[in-house]
Amino acid sequence: MSEQTDTKVQNNPQLQEFRQDFALMIEAGFIAVKQLDEVSATRIFYAAQAMNHFSTAPRIGLGYIALNRLEIKKATRIFESVVNEEPDNYLAQVFLGICFLLTKGKMPKGEKLIKETLTKTKDATITNLGTLSLEWAEKDLKKIKAPFFIGGKQEDEQVEKK
Repeated sequence: MSEQTDTKVQNNPQLQEFRQDFALMIEAGFIAVKQLDEVSATRIFYAAQAMNHFSTAPRIGLGYIALNRLEIKKATRIFESVVNEEPDNYLAQVFLGICFLLTKGKMPKGEKLIKETLTKTKDATITNLGTLSLEWAEKDLKKIKAPFFIGGKQEDEQVEKK
């Protein structure tokens, strides 16, 4: 979106009356993801992005959709862009750490990022998400040969058999 178009969107009086509902739209998008309604969630996050192009919240929502679909590379790109733009966005940091947990060879990097984030945040929800993610990595991800790891051993073995 060009800067001129972006300014027109941000100053649009029709959008201004809905700006107070921006947080509700973000919440509705996450609820739609939880209800497995990806189409609605995607539309809601794009609508929120149109309402407030400068907010990273809609991108986090879109990254969350990609993460739920196990589109790890796409989710990683989204969360990295948010963290680069907002280094103190602890939710994006934990989600990025989760992406690393699911990427072959990056699990230690993910654990480190999540642990560092847990020392910085005071938000109980983010603390809970990070703690559960680390427990999941310890209990499950480290013990199994999960086929969903990008470039995982099972994926490599299947390629070799062909």
